[in-house]
Amino acid sequence: MLKQSSCAGHPAAARPNNNTMTHFRLLAALLLPLFMVATATAAPADGYDFVVAADGTGDFTTVQEAINAVPDFRKKTTHILLKRGVYKEKLVLPECKQMVTMVGEDGAVITYDAYASMPNRFGENMGTSGSSGFYIYGPDFTAVNITFQNTAGPVGQAVAVSVSGDRAVFRHCRFLGHQDTLYTYGRLSRQYYEDCYIEGTVDFIFGKATAVFNRCTLHSKSNGYLTAPATDEGRAYGYVFYDCTMTADEGVNRVYLSRPWRPYAQCVFIRCRLGAHIAPEGWHNWSNASNEQTAYYAEYQSTGEGARPERRVAWSHQLTDISRYDLHTVLAGADGWNPTVAE
Repeated sequence: MLKQSSCAGHPAAARPNNNTMTHFRLLAALLLPLFMVATATAAPADGYDFVVAADGTGDFTTVQEAINAVPDFRKKTTHILLKRGVYKEKLVLPECKQMVTMVGEDGAVITYDAYASMPNRFGENMGTSGSSGFYIYGPDFTAVNITFQNTAGPVGQAVAVSVSGDRAVFRHCRFLGHQDTLYTYGRLSRQYYEDCYIEGTVDFIFGKATAVFNRCTLHSKSNGYLTAPATDEGRAYGYVFYDCTMTADEGVNRVYLSRPWRPYAQCVFIRCRLGAHIAPEGWHNWSNASNEQTAYYAEYQSTGEGARPERRVAWSHQLTDISRYDLHTVLAGADGWNPTVAE
């Protein structure tokens, strides 16, 4: 006969006998470890949804597997941890994989070694775009503390990362290569680079996007050009560098701040420290005088041995007012995007 519980309308369970209790305890002891394993597997590791580890200790051994596992068009951020290791992969983050954040442990490297003149399986040259090790098409991508590298060497164009997706953010990342290291590809893309290190030889930051570089280091490995923007006609902004530092290998002594890959290229350096390797002229017209009428190249309060405003080409600008280059204004767009606000 069941006894009534102290809570009205809720009958109490029948009291089990001693044998029942013994069997229950034994069953619980057997099932508890299984329950704990299942719970640990289901829970994100330290707040990450997926862990990539080359040694097999994570959810995946390759970065592409983790990308593929992200639900298409997910409306929440998917966090991926890259454990220390070198991941040699040719990666694609498709447009349907939005709001992906990758964080690397110290020593997490994504690398590839393709280059523009390398033949594909049909015997055709890959071309500059085809040489990239990582294609980022998905919007709202963030990378933190990851090295992106193209190890092809000084063999012509060899892209480490090609960024097309809008609202892309890179913090404390390294971009290593020679010619065409970082391709800011997306014509309508806005990109933000903070406390990053970018190295190369010729045009090692290039492309169509509106991109802001905040407190970054640009390191030249040979004489050449830091940037080659291809800003569309009518766009409000191209490249803007804030408080960045320009360094170079020993013996490098003639590097231009920029040359216009397309006629309406825009590039502005604000409060940047320029090493002695920066050419006194500062800017190059890509051997086309007509570019001088359309490209917009400017500096504001440059410092260092390479800051020589009196020797800059006549068609460049020394700014006295940078109000229109407020960092938030440059990247705001129609949606008011502000990447300096932490997630």
